[in-house]
Amino acid sequence: GKATLGEEVGVLLCDVSDAGSLATMAKQTRLVLNCVGPYRFFGEPVVEACVENGASCIDISGEPQFLEGMYLKYNEKAAEKGVYVVGSCGFDSIPADMGVLYTRDKLKGTLTAVESFLSVKSGPEGVCVHDGTWKSAVYGLADEDNLRKLRKKIGYAPVPVVGAKLKRRGFLFYNQEFKEYCIPFMGSDASVVKRTQRYLHTKLQETPVQYGAYVNVGGLGSAIKLMFAGMLFLLLVKFNFGRKLLTKYPEFFSAGRFTKEGPTQKQMDGTSFTMTFFGEGYSEGQDPQSGKPNVKICTEVKGPEPGYIATPIAMVQAAVSLLEDTASLPKQGGVYSPGAAFSKTKLIDRLNKRGVEFSVISKPEV
Repeated sequence: GKATLGEEVGVLLCDVSDAGSLATMAKQTRLVLNCVGPYRFFGEPVVEACVENGASCIDISGEPQFLEGMYLKYNEKAAEKGVYVVGSCGFDSIPADMGVLYTRDKLKGTLTAVESFLSVKSGPEGVCVHDGTWKSAVYGLADEDNLRKLRKKIGYAPVPVVGAKLKRRGFLFYNQEFKEYCIPFMGSDASVVKRTQRYLHTKLQETPVQYGAYVNVGGLGSAIKLMFAGMLFLLLVKFNFGRKLLTKYPEFFSAGRFTKEGPTQKQMDGTSFTMTFFGEGYSEGQDPQSGKPNVKICTEVKGPEPGYIATPIAMVQAAVSLLEDTASLPKQGGVYSPGAAFSKTKLIDRLNKRGVEFSVISKPEV
């Protein structure tokens, strides 16, 4: 029953402020890939049009408030209509979410905790990101109180801690493995992984994995600069005037990392990422509820420049998995995180063939 692709793909014009144009678009397809952010401003009309008109929808949002707000508002309706709404299918948060599942599947035994460390390497031209991502961070951090209220409204079931409790690291710490300073990763990865683990535990009775996400920032000089920039950022986002300054002058406040133009081709060509996962758990036959973890594993996800090369690869392969691996998707439609939607599909195989590579660095060792 699949529609065959024509020789030429037409162009449909639609506007998030024009519900009729979005409905017309959604009626003509099985799946919409929504790349228009910040999603807190532009995302919901697309989700609503897709759900109402029977089309599935994928986005690349890294905004927990938007992602979880869509779950609260549209999960039941999407289930009724038999459509899938899968958020955060870009660099936020497919490497992290699928990386945890990959690590779990490669450990012989029961994985109970994972920490991931992100490293981004750049060429001589440096790293640069478009200011749309910057705006998402500004408005997201300014609205943290509302995210807490939203989560109370959803009334999430608590995720049980299995095995030894994973200790939270400090705001800045030195990592012996990488010989670098690290900070907690401020993106949506931790919240997305938690949603996946809650789903897999409550719906499929799988053992939930605890997760901590961190990013390597370099030597002491880089770490100190970043701390001062971070404190200024956190101070300014609290005030309307500060948010206006941050969004008007992203290049100044991010030391050139975020610009209204985005990266050049040379910058993209010279940039890559590596996400390393350190997992621990219990060997086969060992009870995770008693004693210390007795087995470890290290895995890795690496790929090209995260925002403009790895993200479209991840998004398109997630879309292909949603269309091709239908028998392996959750039985019911609904609003899902990537790991919840794709844990049984061939998504990791598809990504491996296209340059976002998952591998085991050190085999499980007792």
